[in-house]
Amino acid sequence: MTKKVQLIDVAITSLSKEGNGLGIYGEHKKKIEIPFTYPGDIVTAQVTKKRRQKNEGRLVEILQAAPDRIEPRCPHFGSCGGCRLQHFSYEEQLNQKALKIENLFAPFMQEETQVSPIIACDQPWEYRNKMEFSFSSDKHGTKYLGLILANTRGHVFNLKECYLTHPWFVRTLKATRDWWQESSLQAYHPPSDQGSLRTLTLREGMTSQDRMVMLTVSGNPDFAIHKNQLTHFVEMIKTANTENLPLSIFLRIQQAIKGEPTQFYEMHLSGPESIREELEVGGVALKFNISPSSFFQPNTMQAKKIYQQAIEMSEVSKDSVVYDLYCGTGTLGLAFAKHCKQVVGVEISPESSLDARTNAKDNQADNVTIFTGSCGDILYKIREERSFPPPDILLLDPPRVGLDPKALEEVSALNCSSIIYISCNPDSQARDTAYFLDKGYRLLKIQPVDQFPQTMHIENIILLKK
Repeated sequence: MTKKVQLIDVAITSLSKEGNGLGIYGEHKKKIEIPFTYPGDIVTAQVTKKRRQKNEGRLVEILQAAPDRIEPRCPHFGSCGGCRLQHFSYEEQLNQKALKIENLFAPFMQEETQVSPIIACDQPWEYRNKMEFSFSSDKHGTKYLGLILANTRGHVFNLKECYLTHPWFVRTLKATRDWWQESSLQAYHPPSDQGSLRTLTLREGMTSQDRMVMLTVSGNPDFAIHKNQLTHFVEMIKTANTENLPLSIFLRIQQAIKGEPTQFYEMHLSGPESIREELEVGGVALKFNISPSSFFQPNTMQAKKIYQQAIEMSEVSKDSVVYDLYCGTGTLGLAFAKHCKQVVGVEISPESSLDARTNAKDNQADNVTIFTGSCGDILYKIREERSFPPPDILLLDPPRVGLDPKALEEVSALNCSSIIYISCNPDSQARDTAYFLDKGYRLLKIQPVDQFPQTMHIENIILLKK
């Protein structure tokens, strides 16, 4: 029996936190969320999922466009799950993001809380220095290499354009797709543990113009990639690098065995072993080496603004001891190192922490010490052994999930007077803020930064004082 398609006409009145349009329809005034719509639009939509709180829908037709709606730049808009705000002017994108932060942190604000205007991105296109693309295929054997389709469970489409990155990214993706089409290799299928190709990761040093390509494959030996296939891959990638800039090429093997931790093994195929990046913060030029698996802020130009704001908000002095948690390749801690007495960095990734030590050495930052391990474990060890003085300033820049319970407990035990908390996920940041307020902290400053134009994602910096 064919499932009946329900079409409705609805006026879009507001946005969800993901950047999707929200409206109300029907005699029961049911809420519905429809991606790629704009407040003020009147649209026809298909109801795709019925929920207790609100239904979900798919845009079928725009009956009447909102006056402020603009034409999206990318041909994939409306199907790609990445950019959700291309139909907003950049000024309106900033307004929506600033409003999101104000609404999210309103319960924690007091009279003394200062909310600064959002910091815009000078380059709202071609700003990303890293992208990861997925390999996939359907039951007919059609091959796909690109990004995930909106509102699907991992369905990939063949990406042809992307304006968030330098055009070299798309040229490299197309060269990889051509190489794949000529081969007998299969996309990896996780449920069956069959196939070879998982992801293609591209990185670029925005200041150095160094480039990096990493092909991630399955660890199943039955689908191992052969030497001649790798040789051809390297040749195709080099051909796409028409500007003849420094190019690093890596193979990464992802070994996923049920019930065991996932293991990664890297193989250097061609070019330099890392890419270089440079940031000038507070009048100090800092140089960084970035390995294939290391974390670095995805928008280099905005990273400089974020670190400058963190330094200014913290009121760091030459006598300050600074702990930099979730320090990655050490970028934020090194920006502070020139202004303080001592920096203690903590990073769980061995690759990133090794880069952080190298970067500290290369920048003559003798007052920086990097630990490898989880924040909770390392902080507990430092506190028990009293191996370092307690921090005057605590820098937090955790993953999207925020701080885990043990990290929260150990951070609270430090009783640090000032916390600078940087987050790419203000929702988890707000949750952790509630915890710190219960521990006697005050929320003094909020500084949103637009690090991800064309999307609803936003970076946010807060200052908490004991």
